[in-house]
Amino acid sequence: MLKGIDPLLGGALLHLLDDMGHGDRLLVVDRNFPAAATGLPVVHVGEATMSRVIGAVLGVFPLDVFVDTPLERMEVDGDPAVTTPEQDAVLEVARAAHPRPLEWGVIPRLDFYERARGAFAVVHVLDPAPWGCFVLQKGVVFD
Repeated sequence: MLKGIDPLLGGALLHLLDDMGHGDRLLVVDRNFPAAATGLPVVHVGEATMSRVIGAVLGVFPLDVFVDTPLERMEVDGDPAVTTPEQDAVLEVARAAHPRPLEWGVIPRLDFYERARGAFAVVHVLDPAPWGCFVLQKGVVFD
């Protein structure tokens, strides 16, 4: 255990986040997402809510300030205006961690799987909430 580091961020996840560079994309996905099928490195996080995991990640991981939507989510039921309560919680956590106003990028479900192939790695969370799939684009550390 490390002081000041959320215990959800184990050594493998911290190492992965540290290896990422500006512009690299991280998938944070729910238990239903075929994480291993992406062929990317996968770090498994136990049972936790998606907002808790993403909050922990954003404690050490800056979102990109040079793009309009450094946080994207999987579209719900083919309607980009619909969100789930857990998606809303993730956006609230991300807004608190980001220095600029933040809105979603929305990716249709089938396009999300295609987009996943270009990511750096996957954080696979045992969150049972549906539509819990997100892309976080890494920014730079200014301090």
